[in-house]
Amino acid sequence: MKLRSDAAGRAICGISSGGICAFTAAWERPDLFSKVLSHVGSFTNIQGGDVFPGMIRKTEKKPIRVFLQDGSNDLDNLHGSWPLANQQMAAALKFMKYDYKFEFGDGGHNGKHGGAILPDSLRWLWRDTADTQAAK
Repeated sequence: MKLRSDAAGRAICGISSGGICAFTAAWERPDLFSKVLSHVGSFTNIQGGDVFPGMIRKTEKKPIRVFLQDGSNDLDNLHGSWPLANQQMAAALKFMKYDYKFEFGDGGHNGKHGGAILPDSLRWLWRDTADTQAAK
């Protein structure tokens, strides 16, 4: 079996601080990662993570596909509101016409909702690849 070596064959994912790290890696290196999966991503004012929505809006569109998941009962503390930060990320991605999906539930800062939808999230991220492989 041949493995793909291009960015279209690679995703990067994470939860909480790992979610913003995954997005950052793809944002900075879209030549290596074209797909991002972020669950309850910390796009808040922890070391400047809250700048992404504005940066997305003001930067030429990058060749990445993004899946965000969060819940209305996620964290709200001195660093910011996780639900609001993820909604702002989704709004910026929509504004710039990115290929993105945002699943917003009522969960908290944990892996329950993200874990429950993980198979569908992965199918969504690789939807064109799966279609291509099935046609062969």
